[in-house]
Amino acid sequence: MNTADFDYDLPRELIAQHPPPERDAARMLVLDPLSDAVSHASIRDLPGYLDPGDLLVVNDSRVLPARLLGRRRDGGEAEVLLLRRVDGGGHRWQALVRPARRLEPGSQVRFDHSPLAISVEIRRGETAVVRLDGITDPLSEVRRIGEMPTPPYIRERLVDRERYQTVFAREEGSAAAPTAGLHFTPGLLKAIRDRGVNLAFVTLHVGLDTFQPVRVDDPSQHTIHREWFRIDKATANAVNDTRRRGNRVVAVGTTCVRTLESAAAGDGVRAGDGWTSLLILPGHRFQVVDAIITNFHLPKSTLLMLVSAFAGRERILAAYAEAIRERYRFYSFGDCMLITSPHPDASNARIGRVMS
Repeated sequence: MNTADFDYDLPRELIAQHPPPERDAARMLVLDPLSDAVSHASIRDLPGYLDPGDLLVVNDSRVLPARLLGRRRDGGEAEVLLLRRVDGGGHRWQALVRPARRLEPGSQVRFDHSPLAISVEIRRGETAVVRLDGITDPLSEVRRIGEMPTPPYIRERLVDRERYQTVFAREEGSAAAPTAGLHFTPGLLKAIRDRGVNLAFVTLHVGLDTFQPVRVDDPSQHTIHREWFRIDKATANAVNDTRRRGNRVVAVGTTCVRTLESAAAGDGVRAGDGWTSLLILPGHRFQVVDAIITNFHLPKSTLLMLVSAFAGRERILAAYAEAIRERYRFYSFGDCMLITSPHPDASNARIGRVMS
């Protein structure tokens, strides 16, 4: 297995630059790995692909508008992207800083019309530990002046911040949206419930690795950064009851997949919270997830490798080629796909997981 095995060519014009007019307007490519069948639908058709008694699991993490654009002491521009808290008070954070070479320890970034000041304490490459000073409640000021941390391939400015939040977002802490959840509306969730499908919530705060490409030839040597997650007792019970009945656990997004698989215990999951550094590659034996709703992912990314582990690399790349031919919209604001079941060939060995 080589990182180059997960490459594909995407016409630039297929990278979605803005959300669709309506959240549930996305097209949905449906892939059945057991039959190799590919069909085309809409996310609004999702209830018809679910069975009564299935469980839909979503990530309720909320994105912090943590992209802060300011100036260094010398007047030059600086960007600080807050990733995760280092302390409980919200004053010290792990962050991405740019330009990193101009933001050595002791450097400070200030902001127009704001008392907030950010000082660099420790820096390793583009990652730093920074301190937020100048105000008692720094997070309130971050929410006021910060921008949504949309990925670098989105060049258009996001006018409505809430379009980068899911409708079920509750607990603030992500550095990027769990984008598969962006397609859901209250009406679609109601239609899913009316179908007899249950709904459960997990929390995983999307962090640094979302912004990190796989730079090594052997994907198993890639270092994936830890992300905090939680599964409460109600969700654990719902997952375990669903599996005991023989119904499906349907994960909305790769963040839900990693959360559920990180907490796998026997034929279900255990409740709790902790940090996961689970890297899911082909050969992973899925213990919890029976179907996935996911967006289309970047070449050579850990997320593309995850869905390849679920359905098989050749099937995923063939489905992506079909999506390109059919002019689907790709990435965060793009269309989605439903993978209805894992293929046995893609589930024959488990990679280790971390939960503490």
